[in-house]
Amino acid sequence: MASRISELVLDCRDPELLARFWCEVLDFVVLDRDDDGSLEIGPREGFGGSQPTIILSPSAEPRKAKSRLHIDLNATDRDQDAELERLRELGARPANIGQTGEESWHVLADPEGNEFCLLRARLDPL
Repeated sequence: MASRISELVLDCRDPELLARFWCEVLDFVVLDRDDDGSLEIGPREGFGGSQPTIILSPSAEPRKAKSRLHIDLNATDRDQDAELERLRELGARPANIGQTGEESWHVLADPEGNEFCLLRARLDPL
């Protein structure tokens, strides 16, 4: 028997802001809102489907260092350059974590500075 990832939890200052960003990036929707201000976003089919959901949990704690876990993305309906442009229009910005410039991926940050990568390969949509 094995386990699988069902949710990713991201502490953040503004769950609403990050929900809007990541819902646009991933074509997710808001699935649930908790009284503490947490939001769960995920695929339209909801929790338990083929993709994990993301819980955006409010935290006043400032981020102190580079994230130890980050998300890698692949475009599904366009090439890497077109997807990079779309992500930047949504509010992503370049992030420098020590890359050389020779990588086949782009390192970006969401509106709160959480790093993620846009990989070169295009994947089929789910």
